[in-house]
Amino acid sequence: MKPTETHAFPEGITGADVSFDGGDLDCGNGLLLLIRKHIDPMARGQLLEILSTEISVDEDLPAWCRLTSNELVSFRKVGKQRSFVIAKGKLAERGQAPLGVRHSSGAHTQASSQPQAPRTPIAAPSVPPMSVMGIGSWPRPRWMVEAMHSYVEGKLDEAAFHETANDAVRLVVAAQERAGAGVLTDGEQRRDSYASFVATRLDNCQLIPLTDLLPLVDDPEKFERELRALDVPAADVRHPAVLGRISRSRPLAGHEADFLRTLTAKPLKVALPGPYLLTRTMWMECLNERAYESREELAQDIVTALRAELKDLLDAGVSLVQFDEPVLSEVVFSGAKSGPSFMCGALSESREPAHELAFARDLVNAVVEGSPRERIALHVCRGNWTPDESVALSGDYRPLVDTLKQMRVGAYLLEMCTPRAGELEILKALPDEARIGVGVVNQKCAEAEPVEEVVAKIARAIDLFGKDRLLFHPDCGFATFADNPICSAGSAEEKLKVIAQAVERVR
Repeated sequence: MKPTETHAFPEGITGADVSFDGGDLDCGNGLLLLIRKHIDPMARGQLLEILSTEISVDEDLPAWCRLTSNELVSFRKVGKQRSFVIAKGKLAERGQAPLGVRHSSGAHTQASSQPQAPRTPIAAPSVPPMSVMGIGSWPRPRWMVEAMHSYVEGKLDEAAFHETANDAVRLVVAAQERAGAGVLTDGEQRRDSYASFVATRLDNCQLIPLTDLLPLVDDPEKFERELRALDVPAADVRHPAVLGRISRSRPLAGHEADFLRTLTAKPLKVALPGPYLLTRTMWMECLNERAYESREELAQDIVTALRAELKDLLDAGVSLVQFDEPVLSEVVFSGAKSGPSFMCGALSESREPAHELAFARDLVNAVVEGSPRERIALHVCRGNWTPDESVALSGDYRPLVDTLKQMRVGAYLLEMCTPRAGELEILKALPDEARIGVGVVNQKCAEAEPVEEVVAKIARAIDLFGKDRLLFHPDCGFATFADNPICSAGSAEEKLKVIAQAVERVR
């Protein structure tokens, strides 16, 4: 589209609904984040005006519009001052959605909810030895994924979304009960992924498509090639972006636990992304001198939010709170990297492994300090975005075990079924008082393992650690990313059932 000296709006429209000035920012230095901040809360068909004095935006912004299916309606240029008018979606959709729909991809910009009244702590049932559980995620029904997309796009309100999610959670709980699981999760049905969902819950944080972030990496074409090689659907994966100082004015997962508790009297487990994972995921250089001076400063606010969430979950009667830190594998098995990695969504660069491991250890310990260790678990794996074993990271726990044993958690839930994870004996170095969760089925394999094979794995674990320390689970979740599940719901249920049958045989 060629620029004009005046905007030409369709009949009945006198100007943009929302306008902001991007100054001299280019698309790779934060302009796209500001666009998302403003456009996501808008109704489809509404108009956003972007003012800019940066020449590169003339080409980059129309390309972004084509990539994201938003319509560039008008482009005005007077001297150095540029004005772009973009319709969210298509201009023809104007008036089809109510104004002001608040949806999950929009930035929760401030502490808009009232302070939560302290809740009376609920006693949590203990997790028995040899318990069977899922890691967290469960494949969503097609209608749940469609509802999630409609919610993100502003076509479905929050109440309707949660009603739909409640139905999906009921199915997940029933499947786990049939399979014989002793500790239940809600299958993360309300989450777009195991980690990035926090962008829909934290203040000043927003969920945006991964493709929006390509201009922020040094070599977008190389990064796109890496994504294709890793079988990552970049257009479907969403990523958290920080738009200001983050804070927690509402629960991250407390609402999930509250509903789950109405469906079962069994012990509950809730998984949360760990503080190191969130710091690696959220930190981008373009935040420098805007929201945070350093990723360490960002990490302090992440720790504060997670500490508050942990306390609330424990008070809500959750028996086991699990922190996911799979990006630790990227640190030790990929080594110090010169550029970003998709591993578990960690786009920011890392330093040398010793520094990163110490940083991760200190963050986890800061979150859990003062909490009962026996109710806190840590999960580590080597990537779970594709069933293709050949593209996931590989390596045993030797380079990680010293860091793991310094983390003040009561259980380690670890990927161990896949040969990529190395030998079980290495875990003998973990603290004697800690529980060991052993992955005994591989969620990446479509067929359920024979019961005899799982019995053998369980017997080996008992020989090493004794029955009282052990928990059993799949290597990872069944649907880490909502749009890219590893297996079907039927396969997930069958694999949990095999674990439960194997445990009963050993008993």
